[in-house]
Amino acid sequence: MEANFGIARRGPGEPIPDRDARRVQGMRRLTRARLNHCGLSSMCDSAALIVSELVTNAIQHSGGTQVAFRMQLQEDLLYLAVESGASGKPTVREAGNDAEHGRGLQLVEYVVVALDGIWGVSDDGATVWCLLPAKGDDQ
Repeated sequence: MEANFGIARRGPGEPIPDRDARRVQGMRRLTRARLNHCGLSSMCDSAALIVSELVTNAIQHSGGTQVAFRMQLQEDLLYLAVESGASGKPTVREAGNDAEHGRGLQLVEYVVVALDGIWGVSDDGATVWCLLPAKGDDQ
């Protein structure tokens, strides 16, 4: 499954338009619906959090006008990826105790590792992905 959508080009410090912010909610809903359909509802909360953080980062930091979200279920693995065309490589950083932002990839890393998965960034920095063991509701 793939969802591609446009986002507004923004300059540094410009707020995210409501239309773009709603895309995050839409991708969370899409993730939950697909996982429920596949009998993987027990993964909904974790996968929705990962997708939420990755899509938010793509909208907030890419500087581009397109975002692509992919979710694939192959055998016993769930693949999630968000491509934004951003240049540079996103990295996990330490946010200060009072910081309101800057913990997105830290959260992604924590959730992925807790689920015995792996995550990474494409060589060009445009895509952040994760691979999770797909555990059904009866497991």
